Amino acid sequence: MKNPASVEAFGLHLRTLRETRGWSQQALADYADVAKLTVQRIEHAKGAPTLDVLVSLARALQLPLRELVDFAEATVA
Repeated sequence: MKNPASVEAFGLHLRTLRETRGWSQQALADYADVAKLTVQRIEHAKGAPTLDVLVSLARALQLPLRELVDFAEATVA
């Protein structure tokens, strides 16, 4: 993985967006039409999402893709 800090920061960002909506990982996975394991892996920085998955997540969260990927690496502890 070339940018582990970014992958971790994105996972935290996605988790925050999901929890703000009161959704479980399964709910987000269902809305985005991806596997729950995909959401888990992203949130726990076990892998980087593909563009296809990012688009699906943005649509599920009703956000522009630009806003979904607008996160600060500084949020990582």
